[in-house]
Amino acid sequence: MNPVAKRVLAVALWTVVVGSAGWSATRVFGWESGWPWVQLMAFTPYVAAGSVVVAVVALATRRWVAGAVAVVAAAALCAVVAPRAIPDGGRTANGPVLRVLSSNLLAGSGDERQVLELVRRLKVDVLALQEFTPQDQAGLEAAGVTDVLPYAAFYPQDGVVGSAVLSRYPITEKSVRVHRGGFTQAQATVDVPGAGRVLVESVHPTAPSDRNRMDYWERDLRDQPGATVDGPLRVLAGDFNATLDHAALRRLIDTGYRDAAATVGSGFRTTWPYDEKWYIPGTTLDRVLADRRIGVRSARPYRVKGSDHKAFYAELVLPRA
Repeated sequence: MNPVAKRVLAVALWTVVVGSAGWSATRVFGWESGWPWVQLMAFTPYVAAGSVVVAVVALATRRWVAGAVAVVAAAALCAVVAPRAIPDGGRTANGPVLRVLSSNLLAGSGDERQVLELVRRLKVDVLALQEFTPQDQAGLEAAGVTDVLPYAAFYPQDGVVGSAVLSRYPITEKSVRVHRGGFTQAQATVDVPGAGRVLVESVHPTAPSDRNRMDYWERDLRDQPGATVDGPLRVLAGDFNATLDHAALRRLIDTGYRDAAATVGSGFRTTWPYDEKWYIPGTTLDRVLADRRIGVRSARPYRVKGSDHKAFYAELVLPRA
């Protein structure tokens, strides 16, 4: 290889290595801030895989310093993303089972009948809905939702800001959280036989889709309720518009929640975009968080026609009352 080609290769390799190292440091220390860095951080699992390739190439071409930096970056990224694919075998309660399903209905475009079919097939006890419109409510009621989920906290609105929680068990209290950006979150206290009260919230912070929405996104995630590990059981289910690679979501989890998918080792299963646009790699925005007293038996996404999000299902095991 001539000297010019070697120089070009070295510059290109170091550029990629420095990028990998910078991404690694940003993810590990939670430094992402503002647009577009928050959006980019959602794709960290892909960068982690790519960083391994970069390390191999650097070592194979005997670029030892670059290889050492690349290996450290790859190891750090793999260390933070790999655990979500490994079941943690954590503490499991031995009380009643609570089956939870969340679905973003894309402002009335999602197929309510298909969601209700999932409810029946999976024997869902609590359904959390986002981007819930009056048309969605009418569609669910026409399809017979009250036969299986007779209790509801409905807060429909036109557009993307409506919310709802429906339940097989009595809802003793209900309210709605209104974020500064206008997004709403239905809240319901569900009286589960054998477990007592469970506080369920249909989560939907503002999406960080552009520079002007970043403040709302950060505030909405800060405003999510922390886990009540010595109080009533709490479950958050919905479209979090954040992944486990966002420090804002990790801070919420650190109050005492467990991410259902990561707990059972299905944390790499993506939920958005469901319509699988070729130019957007899939990410995991939809999830169920349960406080650490609650066990998780299974967790996985399901497709819903008409929505750009997959529905997300989790089978939880509650402690006995």
